[in-house]
Amino acid sequence: MAWTKTSFGTMENGAEVFRYTLSNENGVSASFTDLGGIWLTMVVPDRDGHLDDVVLGYDTVEKCTGLGGHLGEIVGRNANRIGGAEFTLNGTTYMLEQNSGKNNLHSGPDYYRDRIWDTEVEETGLGTKITFSLFSPDGDQGYPGNANIAVSYTLTPDNSLKLDYHMVADADTVANFTNHSYFNLAGHQSGPAMAQQVWIDADTFTVADETSIPTGELVPVEGTPMDFTTMKAIERDINVDYEPLIFAGGYDHNWVLNHPEGELALSAKAYDEKSGRIMEVYTDLPGVQFYTANSFSGAGKDNTQYVPRCGYCFETQYFPDAINKPGFPSPVLKAGEEYQTTTIYKFLTDK
Repeated sequence: MAWTKTSFGTMENGAEVFRYTLSNENGVSASFTDLGGIWLTMVVPDRDGHLDDVVLGYDTVEKCTGLGGHLGEIVGRNANRIGGAEFTLNGTTYMLEQNSGKNNLHSGPDYYRDRIWDTEVEETGLGTKITFSLFSPDGDQGYPGNANIAVSYTLTPDNSLKLDYHMVADADTVANFTNHSYFNLAGHQSGPAMAQQVWIDADTFTVADETSIPTGELVPVEGTPMDFTTMKAIERDINVDYEPLIFAGGYDHNWVLNHPEGELALSAKAYDEKSGRIMEVYTDLPGVQFYTANSFSGAGKDNTQYVPRCGYCFETQYFPDAINKPGFPSPVLKAGEEYQTTTIYKFLTDK
């Protein structure tokens, strides 16, 4: 296992930003930047041993902060949407910015991607681990409590990337983090990814209104285009005349995972038949947002022009608007307690 540190550019205020690359003995590598703890690259072999980068991303500071899509970002304090951009906790109502219609999305617009995080790299029994740490003061993004946040990525010998999220605050608050990486197992430059196959271990999903705020109802996936309990090509049902797909312009929904909350379990898979690459997703969180980059496009790394549906996200999470839905698993973190969750992306081949 090895790692390197190189310059990634500078912020407008002159602060230098660094790129860190972790690698293992299989030739697999993953790179990150201390700007937002963004996951920049994931280079893995296909069935014949050929290496390619399978995450979409940006390659300059300006693109990371100025372009859309949240590529590779650590999202917090709350990932996904909060309806009406407000919530009530312990009798106090907190107002957030309305940055997605009347709702708040990903705790913006003051995203964590625009901040330089403290960084530490260490060798562990599991592999090389890089940890990004951030202090978030009381009132940051509209949330209560001073919070100490740490997110670590560990590259293991079995070609897994293990993400561990930690947070402790001095007041009751919201803690719901995710990583917003987009995957294309044929390679990030390969164009539309909808022929790739997906499996999700979920019998229900949280149906949402036209603004992507859940109604509170859990709807069975059986007999609907939302059924990924048997692996299928993403494109098979994505354009079906089905109201949730019409509202979102494709897949952009939260699936209710079948495993007990807090139990790390295999929760989703993706497979690219052409390359033979497989990705397994393990998480201990109760939900996963499967998003197919329906309206995303832009200039990515390596002079790549990304087009809609050229990748997909598995954003492990508490459910959207969970802070306002008493029937959903709660994203409330009590003062002095530790928020700790794990998600693993494991890369394999069919050979």
